[in-house]
Amino acid sequence: MTLDDVPNLRDFDDRLRDEANTDLADIQTDEPTSKTQIIAIYGKGGIGKSFTLANLSHMMAEQGKRVLLIGCDPKSDTTSLLFGGKACPTIIETSSKKKLAGEEVAIGDVCFKRGGVFAMELGGPEVGRGCGGRGIIHGFELLEKLGFHDWDFDYVLLDFLGDVVCGGFGLPIARDMAQKVILVASNDLQSLYVANNVCSAVEYFRKLGGNVGVAGLVINKDDGSGEAQAFAEAVDIPVLAAIPQDDDLRKKSANYQIVGTEAGPWGPLFAELGLNVAEAPPVRPTPLDQDGLLALFDSKDTGGDVVLVPATDADMRGAKSKPKQSLEVVYDDV
Repeated sequence: MTLDDVPNLRDFDDRLRDEANTDLADIQTDEPTSKTQIIAIYGKGGIGKSFTLANLSHMMAEQGKRVLLIGCDPKSDTTSLLFGGKACPTIIETSSKKKLAGEEVAIGDVCFKRGGVFAMELGGPEVGRGCGGRGIIHGFELLEKLGFHDWDFDYVLLDFLGDVVCGGFGLPIARDMAQKVILVASNDLQSLYVANNVCSAVEYFRKLGGNVGVAGLVINKDDGSGEAQAFAEAVDIPVLAAIPQDDDLRKKSANYQIVGTEAGPWGPLFAELGLNVAEAPPVRPTPLDQDGLLALFDSKDTGGDVVLVPATDADMRGAKSKPKQSLEVVYDDV
C-alpha cells in the first residue's frame, strides 16, 4: 500500500486510521507488509531521540529508502542535527504567518531535505500560550491539507515526547496513525518509567480495538549496567540497538555532526539499527507495575527498601494538635 492508495474518506481521523488498519500487533513472526511504514518514536525528553532519529533517518536514506522525518516535539529540535544546527521553520509558525498574510502554506515553506532525508517540524505554542498536544493535532490537520496521503515514502518517522501524556502526544497510539512504536531509553529509572508508560498506553488502546504495537527498544547512552536490557526482556520486546555511552558520539552530537553514515566508524551500528527498525514486527508488550519497574534496579538506588509509614491526624496538625472531644458514650462497668 502506498499513501496514494488511501481512499478519500470523510475525515482526517479515518484517513489516518486507514494508513495503519492492518492488525500487525498479533503477528510476531512476519515483517510488516504495508509499503509505507509509519513509525512513532517515543522517549523521555533529553534521552537522545533526536540524535537517534537524525542518524537513523540518514542511514536509511543511504540504504536507498525514501524517508520523511517529522518532529512532533514542541522544542522543534528533531531536525537540528540533520541540518547542522540550523532551525527549521515549523508548520504551525509558518501557517500562522501565512494566514495573517492571506497566503497558503506550500511544501517548500515547511519541508526541507538533506542527505536524502525529507524533514519537517510541526512545532508548538510558546510556554503559557497554548496546548502543545492541541498543536500536534493542528499540525497534522495542516499536513493533510498539504497532501500527506498522496506522498510516497518507504518510512515516515514521527518523533514524539514520551513524558507528556495529553491527547495530542498520544495521537499515533490512540488513533492508529502508526503501525508501530519504537522506544528510546537508557539505563535509568526515569527513562524506563516513560518507556513503560508508553507500553501501557499501547496495551490500553489494543484492548479498545487499536492496532499499534511496539517494535522494540533502542538503548541510548548504554553504560553496560543492564537495566534497559532487563526492562526489554520483562515487557517482552526486542532491543533494536544499544548505542554506547561514548565521548566521540557525545562530541559529534554536540557539534551537529551526522554519525549515521557508512563513511564513518559508527556506520555499521546505525546500518544494523536501520535494518532492525525495518524488519521488526510490532508486538503487544506486557507493561510492568511500579514495583516491577523498581525491581529492575538495586533497591539501595531506588528506595525499594523503604517502608511506607501512615501519617496520623496529629502529625498533620503539628503544634496545633489538641485532644479532640469524643461524642462516644462510655458506660461505667456495672
